[in-house]
Order: sequence, then C-alpha cells, then structure tokens
Amino acid sequence: MDLSNQLTHMAQKSPNKPAYVFQEKATTYMELEGAVTKFASRLRELGYKKGDHIALVVGNSPYYVIGLYGALRLGAVVIPINPLYTAHEMTYILKNGDVKAVITMDVLMEKFEAIAEQLPGVEHYISCESGKEVAFDEFSVLPKLKSFSKLVAEGSLDFDAPPLDEQETAIILYTSGTTGQPKGAMLTHKNLYSNAKDVADYLTINGDDRVIAALPMFHVFCLTVSLNAPLMNGGTILIVPTFSPQEVFRIAKEQDATVFAGVPTMYNYLLQSIAGNEDNFSGIRLCISGGSSMPVALLKQFEQAFHVKVSEGYGLSEASPVTCFNPLDRPRKPGSIGTNILNVENKVVDEFGVEVPVGEVGELIVQGPNVMKGYYKMPEETAHALKDGWLYTGDMARMDDEGYFYIVDRKKDMIIVGGYNVYPREVEEILYAHPSVSEAAVIGTPNANTGEAVIGFVVTQDPSLKEDVLLEFCKGHLAKYKVPKEIEFLDELPKNTTGKILRKNLRPNVKN
Repeated sequence: MDLSNQLTHMAQKSPNKPAYVFQEKATTYMELEGAVTKFASRLRELGYKKGDHIALVVGNSPYYVIGLYGALRLGAVVIPINPLYTAHEMTYILKNGDVKAVITMDVLMEKFEAIAEQLPGVEHYISCESGKEVAFDEFSVLPKLKSFSKLVAEGSLDFDAPPLDEQETAIILYTSGTTGQPKGAMLTHKNLYSNAKDVADYLTINGDDRVIAALPMFHVFCLTVSLNAPLMNGGTILIVPTFSPQEVFRIAKEQDATVFAGVPTMYNYLLQSIAGNEDNFSGIRLCISGGSSMPVALLKQFEQAFHVKVSEGYGLSEASPVTCFNPLDRPRKPGSIGTNILNVENKVVDEFGVEVPVGEVGELIVQGPNVMKGYYKMPEETAHALKDGWLYTGDMARMDDEGYFYIVDRKKDMIIVGGYNVYPREVEEILYAHPSVSEAAVIGTPNANTGEAVIGFVVTQDPSLKEDVLLEFCKGHLAKYKVPKEIEFLDELPKNTTGKILRKNLRPNVKN
C-alpha cells in the first residue's frame, strides 16, 4: 500500500467526509480524490512519467495537498522546498535534485525567473494562483508556464496510475544540516505509508479527528503528523496558511479541532498570546510537540493554562520522521520523547555501536520500515548514516528502565568545559525555569582556560531582569562548570521557518 492508493480507499469508504478545510471551505475525500487524479493525468499529458523529479514550492494550501498526492499518483518523485528560501538556496536543491518541473505560487515566479538560465532541465513551471496580480508577460519563461488550476480543471478521471513499488523513492527531503550543503534524504513509498499509519495508530488519530495543520507542510513533521496521518484514517485537516496564535485559536474553536501539532516555539507563542484562553482549546484532546526538545517548564505551563495534554515525540527527516512518542495509555513523562512507536526500534549506543546500560548517555540509533534508503547522490554520507541496518541520528540520548528515551542534545552541539561534557539543553532547562525567561538558548565558545565556555542567550519580557540575577539562579541549580560564563539578552532568538531555535546563528559577545 502507498499514500495515493490509501487516499483512493478512503474516498471510496467515506466519499462525503471532509478531507480538509481551507478558508472556511470544506473539500470532501471524493473531491480531493478527483482533483488528485486529474492533476496526475495532466502531468502525464505534459510528458512527465514515473520517476521524474517534481519540486513542490508551495505554502500550506490545497495546492500542496493536491500537488503532492497528484505527483505521487503519477509515480513522480516529489521534492518539497521551503517557499521562503532565497533563489540561491533553491538553485542548489533544484540542480542537485535533477528537477524537471516546479510547482510554485505565482508570487514566487520572480525568484525562478532570476535563476531560470541555471535550470535548463526544468521543463515547466506550474503556477498556483494567489489572488494577487502577477505580470506573467514580463517573464522569459512564459512558454514554460502552466496554470495549476487549469491543469486540474482540464484533467481526466480516466487515468490508469502506474504500479508503485514500495521500495521506490517517493519523496526527497533536503535536510538543512548544520554544516555544508543540504542532503537529500530519499524516502520510499513504504517509508511514508508505514510512518503515517504507525503514527496515526499510536496516537489514535481517527475519522473523528480534526487536525490543525499550522506547521509548514514542506516540513516532514507536518507532512506525516498533520497531513498524511489524518488522511490515513479518514480525519479532517484544518489548513492554517501561516501560523499565528490568533488564527490557531480561532480555527481551533470555530472548526471544533481535536488535535494540534507544533514545535516548542509555537507553544510558547500560544501561551504568551493575549488571544488565548482555555475555551479556545476546549475541544483539543491531544497536543503534539516535536521538531526540538520542549522545555519542561513550558510544557507544564501550557498544560496548566489550557488543560490539555501535550505528548512530546521525536523524529528526523531520515526516518520519515517519527521514531518515538509519549504513549497515550501510560503516564507521560515530562522531558521525555517517549517510547518506541509501533514497528520502530530505538537504541542508545557508544562510539562502537554497542548498546550502553540503562541511564547512560550515547548516540540514538533507529531501525524500522520508516528509515530512508539513503541520501541522493551521496554514497559516502549514506554509508556514514546507515550502518548494519541502523540509522545513526547524531543525537545524544539516554533511556530509563521503563523504555522512555530522553534527548540530551545534538552530538555536534555538546560543549566540553575543562574536559567535562555540557549539554546545552540541560542549561537551557534551568534558564527556562526562571519565571522571567520566555526563551533561552545555550552555545559553546572557545576559551583559553577551559577549552570552551558556556554562553547563554535569553529573551525576557521583564526589563529589570539582570545578568547577575540569572547567573546566581544557574549557580543554585548547576555544577560550576555548567554555569554560563555570560548571559546575553536578545529581543528574539534566531529561528528557522518551523520555529526551531537556530543555535548555529547565535554569535556571543564574550566579555574579557
């Protein structure tokens, strides 16, 4: 089974059930099925075939859902790209990914016009209407332009989809990476289908659920948890074009939402928003957190404010992405990413790949039907990440005696102070515990005496908060070598488009 065939199955089973709601308009499973089939048929008429690479550069909208499933039905390989990327950032992915067609918003065509000469392999730009006026006649790529809406309208329901092998590549996700160029993780039809099904089953996402899709759809967290998983069991997706606390609260209340998924920063914004009160989330049965570790203080404050359970999980692009979640039928442990989801095994190992004793820190490795087949055109990187059937995540973790895992930090983010290991998250948890701190991040910086020193960055709404107060607070909770040498105050922390804090973009101004 694959995602495209599963959609057909759900359309036959529940034809009049809303598949998604966008801007107050509901679209049924049968209507979505028809649009997907028509789009696939027109792609074939344009000359595209199974195995061709098609980029999807679209924000949260029906265009994304139809474009994704339509291309998959044709057997094409979809490459989702962040629409906020610069033309330079997109060029690398489009060239490295051997893209033959680009599905994008009309307002983004200027970016592609600027780099069109560098992309001779792109045969068509399929434009999605934003409602804004765009002067297409100014573009030299005009002969390559096609209208997404017209393609769907002119498509045929009489379309014989090619058979799809579960081991064939369905999506290539380019991971941002901490250094170097992005790597394209090749996810198969089996990877995507199994993870969507296992997540839906593990979190009991069913036909009665109405899931808020506020995370960017190009991101694998949203792709699996907020899009594929609901469609797997006949749920309804509530599409939020752009995240804002006000819009999430409004949609949650007006559309009777039952599930919300977000990264910790989103929960922070929701908690601090004056638009929020517990009535907004009164129908929510489950909140899901992922993307990065959620500070325990934030988790407890959010649950207390909105009287809703937050289940933290863990995943990465190379695993489609979910490997762990806090179970719903057992106690949830704050600070933990939970236990193995169905059909997936996690393990903590030392530098030789040997499993470490319970409670000890090591690298988290993963095995299951969700693990990628490798990186596109990067055999050495693939060999480094995949060893003996296991995916090496690069994350440092520990497991307790009940099988719950805890992410300690990224292997590359670990700070070594005088020979002692300091994990940034441990220090960040203490900073978040201070009542005046709303956001925190910790990095290491070179130090002549200790090799590295810990530097903290915080955001606060209290202008009277001073550095020495926070340092004293840290000294009361941390060993001396873990206490930051300096704490800097910022108006905001650098984040990517999913709201994940980017430690690598922080630059300390260390005092002498």
